[in-house]
Amino acid sequence: MKTRALVSLAALLGLAGCASSQKPPENSNEPPPAVPSSAALKEAPPAQPQAPARPEAVPAVPLKQPKPMELVVQARQDTPIVAFRLVFHTGSVDDPKGKEGLTDLTTTLMAQGGTQKLTSAQLLEALYPMAAQLNVYTDKEFTAFSGRVHKDFLPRFLDIFTDVILNPRLDAGELERLRANAISDVENGLRSANDEALGKVALDALLYQGHPYAHYVGGTVQGLKAITLDDVKAHVRRVFTQDRLVIGLAGPVDDALKQTLTQRLSALPAQGAPLVVLPPVPTTAGRAVIIQKPTLSTAISMGYVTPVRRGDPDFFPLALAFSHLGEHRQFLGVLFNELREKRGLNYGNYAYAENFIEDPGSTYNRTNIARTQQLHSIWIRPVVPANGVFATRGAVYFFDKLVKEGIDPERFALMKGYLQGYTRLWEQTDQRRLGYAIDSLFYGAPDFLEQYRQALNTMTPQTVQEALRRHAHPEALNFAFVTQDAEGLAQALRSGQPSTIKYASPKDEALLKEDEAISTFKLPLRPDAIEVVPAQSVMEK
Repeated sequence: MKTRALVSLAALLGLAGCASSQKPPENSNEPPPAVPSSAALKEAPPAQPQAPARPEAVPAVPLKQPKPMELVVQARQDTPIVAFRLVFHTGSVDDPKGKEGLTDLTTTLMAQGGTQKLTSAQLLEALYPMAAQLNVYTDKEFTAFSGRVHKDFLPRFLDIFTDVILNPRLDAGELERLRANAISDVENGLRSANDEALGKVALDALLYQGHPYAHYVGGTVQGLKAITLDDVKAHVRRVFTQDRLVIGLAGPVDDALKQTLTQRLSALPAQGAPLVVLPPVPTTAGRAVIIQKPTLSTAISMGYVTPVRRGDPDFFPLALAFSHLGEHRQFLGVLFNELREKRGLNYGNYAYAENFIEDPGSTYNRTNIARTQQLHSIWIRPVVPANGVFATRGAVYFFDKLVKEGIDPERFALMKGYLQGYTRLWEQTDQRRLGYAIDSLFYGAPDFLEQYRQALNTMTPQTVQEALRRHAHPEALNFAFVTQDAEGLAQALRSGQPSTIKYASPKDEALLKEDEAISTFKLPLRPDAIEVVPAQSVMEK
């Protein structure tokens, strides 16, 4: 359903407030207001500063642009493994309208479809005996081709790796095979098998409506069907060019390797299509989309768009605050402990200060998924449907409490120590170190993780709460749900009625009292902005 603009009563309330505070007329029998003593003024707590108003839109401040084919090297001689990372400032934002999924399908065809010298089967046969890896990952604005090989096989692997970029086979038969896989990923993977991913995709579509971020990186069903081989060939020439490329090398790197790699990649077109100009994102709040599908649980995602990203001085205190709320798959977070451990509501409750996509085989964020316009988000999943509204209220309640009350000193010290160590795990492989170094070029934040650790040393609970008051907005949240009884959930959300919860075992009085506050906590939702859609329609066109 289309949302309607709501008329605010703020002006009327403001006038009423002014009228009630006027000085009484001279003939009034009311006594004059008491003048507080100097002692009372001295003892009174300082007034909390007014939180700044949310911006009406988050502008698209362009990321930094490295020089064409800028080389990033993390050399070390204590390993025999050479790591490659070719990062193009090219992503799903480059998909033409009606051809959503073109970039991801093109990069998959390049990496898996063979080269001019090797068929797809021969490509696999060549990589296998070298125990070499060759992967590609596409996100909204970036695509990363990564590879790793033992130095004994370096010449052969270098030929193959550069041919994937320079001389992809782009075979019609392989295109049809990979297109079928991509469509199945939407229809049978995203819509049917992965409620968590479906919720995140739905939240992006809601937050970035009308924006190039709005569609799923993997594409839409109709967009994928519309792509031709000529589209793919033209796209390779348009967006995989020298001016969009950063070259990463790690391991036993010498001058000869750097020269050979850069010389070969200089065969790429020098320039292609200009970077996509992204529009501002309106900070519309209070919306919800409920995806209806056969499922035994309810998945919940919530968030809002923020102008804060790496390079902003407030990013580090916000990162600590969201880690305190719920670092990905860690047991330390407030949401994890309050909703799962104390109340047994679900499996996972996590919060993020920026776009998060799990790096396979780890609990860490992927690198090279930078966004011009970032988001703050919270994930709650999976929840028994009867507890869906209570769990949603609980997440917003504890987020709101964090912004209003901050973090107590003991907990703050714990989080600082935890992040001093945990951030070191984020850079434990050559590929991850390369990824962070390349991201730093685009964000303009050199030595990002070391800067984070230094910032932790100087942070205080007060500076973190000040950053939260400036940039954390529970009232700005928008919501995406995946559930079976979508209409029932929509009705419960629109009604605003208390949401009760029953426990199988006794709970202490303090928790039950807090449950009362959670059960009636007002969600920042507009009843007219709650929409129910069938899963089959998500990313259809």
